[in-house]
Amino acid sequence: MGSDQPGEPHLYDRNKELKAFDETKAGVKGIVDAGIEKIPRMFVRTQDEFTEDLPYTVVSGDQFQLPVVDLQDIDSRRNEIIDEIRRATMTWGFFQLVNHGIPVSVTNEMIEGTRRFHEGDIEVKKQLYVRDLSTIVHYDSNFDLYQSRSANWKDTFRCRLLNPDPIDPQLIPSTCRDIIVEYWKHIVNLGNTLAELFSEALGLSKDHLKGMDCTKYLTLAAHYAPACPEPELTMGSTKHSDQSFFTILLNDHIPGLQVLHQNHWVNVKPIHGALTINVGDIMQLLSNDKYKSSQHRVVANHVGPRISVACFYRASVEKPTLLYPIKELISESNPPVYKEITFEEFVKYSHSRSPDGVSTLDHFKV
Repeated sequence: MGSDQPGEPHLYDRNKELKAFDETKAGVKGIVDAGIEKIPRMFVRTQDEFTEDLPYTVVSGDQFQLPVVDLQDIDSRRNEIIDEIRRATMTWGFFQLVNHGIPVSVTNEMIEGTRRFHEGDIEVKKQLYVRDLSTIVHYDSNFDLYQSRSANWKDTFRCRLLNPDPIDPQLIPSTCRDIIVEYWKHIVNLGNTLAELFSEALGLSKDHLKGMDCTKYLTLAAHYAPACPEPELTMGSTKHSDQSFFTILLNDHIPGLQVLHQNHWVNVKPIHGALTINVGDIMQLLSNDKYKSSQHRVVANHVGPRISVACFYRASVEKPTLLYPIKELISESNPPVYKEITFEEFVKYSHSRSPDGVSTLDHFKV
């Protein structure tokens, strides 16, 4: 990089800023703790990112209501619940779930456990800070820091709870170990129930998706987004769809999640104790486009920290399980939309491409 000419603005070395940030291992919280009033340039969205937003308008949840599915009395209301899930997954790809069986005391404590980790001893966090997503337990800020056009305003703690063997709880930091183990038990039960309901909503036997290992691999990601001094310039999480069969998301009371629906970004209103469920790319592929893996994002906020915990039911990268549209859903009038692929192929391609708003799934169409 040559020296600046007189009168020219100082040349910005983005890579240098990213590296300096990465080496602190203190994440976005470290920047905020330093007392900044303006966000570092690495977090400022590019002009291209702002331009890509122009076709869409942001609307409140009053204009478009995210479906709410109630699991109360599931034994006597099963067919009604299956119908509601079918409508929600085919139109939105998202729904909020109430009366799901996880006590509010557990969801509240899961939020607090996430806070304790992220606001805890920085030296403990630094020991877990790595860029290798295959590590069983780790903490980072922006897993795609060096690939993304702009950095997201959040830090994340991850653990692979089922891979497919269960994690050794002693690997989980003591600040959140007990609640993660407790929450995990509930998530496994709920995950099995949802897999059955998703199967039945496709007209399949209730064990069909479980038979395709859709509840075998489970990763928990606990996100922490501090209050942002310039939220209009950055994002808590840029537009994406999940690389999962399905995702179970727990949010605190601070809004931020937006779902792309009919060319509108719809603000999702937090419901205390509820969970947000969404279909991932792998489920869209298996269902031959019957289910929709919707794009979503999280906006940054003046208030915070905003805490959320996502549990992803995924396929294995290490085990070459074949993924393809379920044969029972295929017919002459409904031919397969996608090729037969492995999850490893899907992830490799996804990570190799630059973000452009086009679904990774499009690359694997027949």
